[in-house]
Amino acid sequence: MIKFTIQFFAAATLLFFGVLLGMQQANEGLLKMKGYEDPSFQTVLRVSKDQNGEVEAMVMGNKVTIENIDEKKKKLEHMKMFNLFSELGKRLAEAVRSVMKEILSFLGELIK
Repeated sequence: MIKFTIQFFAAATLLFFGVLLGMQQANEGLLKMKGYEDPSFQTVLRVSKDQNGEVEAMVMGNKVTIENIDEKKKKLEHMKMFNLFSELGKRLAEAVRSVMKEILSFLGELIK
């Protein structure tokens, strides 16, 4: 069992590093295919420090601030979303609980 576990983790580690190597090779291939460095090309995520020493994050060229995150959080809290499956699950659980309670109560009366 220990031998299998070691072999499994060795194979998983090897495959993981193979995937990372493949992603790096694909990135380099795309840069070679483009043929030139474009400084205006935006990165997906950029984190840097400004002159005041504060950390600044940009996602797809849009500046992300704490205020934006707080506004979105408040907006999501105000939205009352109705999840049909969640509501059906709650009702089904309540129905099963009440049916089982009645069955157990009936069996208890029979045993007495």
